[in-house]
Amino acid sequence: MDTAQLLDSDSIIADGDGHEQYLTFMLAGEEYGVDILRVQEIKGWDSATRIPNTPDYVQGVINLRGTIVPIIDLRMRFNLEKLEYGPTTVVVVLKVSSTSKNRTMGIVVDGVSDVYSISADELKSAPEFGDEINAEFVKGLATIDEKMVIMLDIDKLLNSRELNVLDSVASEK
Repeated sequence: MDTAQLLDSDSIIADGDGHEQYLTFMLAGEEYGVDILRVQEIKGWDSATRIPNTPDYVQGVINLRGTIVPIIDLRMRFNLEKLEYGPTTVVVVLKVSSTSKNRTMGIVVDGVSDVYSISADELKSAPEFGDEINAEFVKGLATIDEKMVIMLDIDKLLNSRELNVLDSVASEK
C-alpha cells in the first residue's frame, strides 16, 4: 500500500463505535502504531540540519513549508541497532500536544506498514516492567492478524524532558 492510499482522507472515518484508526510502521522488525489523526504527512527521508548539543537520536531539524520541524530517529530513541537509511525509510510528521503548546515533529522509521481500525476492547494495557524500563509512552498493545502491534502515545514519547531543549533551539532559528 502506498503512502497516498494510507492517508486517503476518504478512508479515515470516525465510525462512532469506539474504533480508532492507527497508522503503523516498522522499526527493527516490530510494528508500531500512532493515532492516524495525529499524522500530518509522510515523506521520504532527506537530510536534516544538525543542532549542536542535542541527544544522538535528534537528527536535526527540517524546514517544512516555513515550519521548523525537529526530526527524531525512533530506532536511536528506543536504543535499537542503528541502520543506514534506505529507500523505504520515511519521516512521519506528527502533530504533538503538550500542556504548554502544540508542535509539529517528525519521526524517522524503517517504513510505513498499514492503517488499522482498533476498538478500545482490542487495545490491551502495556505490562509493567519495573522501574528500570520506562514504558509510559506505550498506549497499549493490539493483536492484529496474529501479530503484536505496539501503539505509542506520541504526546508522552515526544514531550520528554530532554526534548524540551528543541523548543528553545527551534525558536532561535
